[in-house]
Amino acid sequence: MTDDTLSFASADQILLLFGAQDRYLRQVREAVGVGVTIRGDQLRLHGTEEQIRRGREVFSELKAILEERGVLQESEVRSVLGLSKTAGAVASAPPNLRKPAESIDLLEKARKVLPRSAGQAEYVRAIREHDLVFCEGPAGSGKTYLAVAMAVNALRQEQVRKIVLVRPAVEAGEKLGFLPGDLLAKINPFLRPLLDALSEMLDYDAVQRYIDRDVVEIVPLAFMRGRTLNETFIILDEGQNTTVTQMKMFLTRLGNGSRIVVTGDSTQTDLPVEVTSGFNDALRRLANVPGIAHIRLTGEDIVRHPLVKKIVAAYDDGSSSGPSRPKGRS
Repeated sequence: MTDDTLSFASADQILLLFGAQDRYLRQVREAVGVGVTIRGDQLRLHGTEEQIRRGREVFSELKAILEERGVLQESEVRSVLGLSKTAGAVASAPPNLRKPAESIDLLEKARKVLPRSAGQAEYVRAIREHDLVFCEGPAGSGKTYLAVAMAVNALRQEQVRKIVLVRPAVEAGEKLGFLPGDLLAKINPFLRPLLDALSEMLDYDAVQRYIDRDVVEIVPLAFMRGRTLNETFIILDEGQNTTVTQMKMFLTRLGNGSRIVVTGDSTQTDLPVEVTSGFNDALRRLANVPGIAHIRLTGEDIVRHPLVKKIVAAYDDGSSSGPSRPKGRS
């Protein structure tokens, strides 16, 4: 048995790291097996050399997140522990995840968005390095949220002049006529998730000002036809609900100085059985095209409520033993 110490800015910072009623501390102890005691503004770690090594790396990573954001969330604790378990040590995680400087700066009241898993860090890095990125992954893995954060960062740093958020409405046919109200009222429910992500990052007044000035545009996919967008950050959400023709139309909107991120989850398509998904088709056609990145997130990257990861896993486990979708609509 041996021990080691880790210094913090204050005893209060240690209490924040431990969480309410030492909730986070218990999770680290159970996962790593290291013993922990407090001495002023220091943590003293007890255990085997391997337990202390992993404990120090986990606590150092959590400390970096706490210093970066001022708060620590349970999903972040789970992500750091997951990295430690799968990679052998947090130190082996991708640089984008470990370095605070690699976080996504929203340039809005010191707000920043941090990747919470190795997959998310790879995704953010791909968006930084490529003009066209496809991101495939399950619900809750951060596909849309991180893309919107990168778009806000690019806009605030004047790398682009405009953000365009795009979504297929309902189905590939975009059948909105049954909904009440004018066109704006009809499309609002289907574009709302993108607006919600944006509203989490910026103040309401800033979001409204951008929309009023057409700096941020939120449109259904059908409205993209015939346009060429220069110096624009374009995000297509729910890409699995596009047809092959629609996906080709969308991708060819890419203008000079623009970037495109396409997100999708092939397990949640609303297309008729006989219709090929434009998302899956594009992944196949463009697999070997230079300058295009394809990121695949998994259940390990899910950062919503802990039950979401279990729900996704349950559906994935059952997909091979029966039909993945109903044969007809009732």
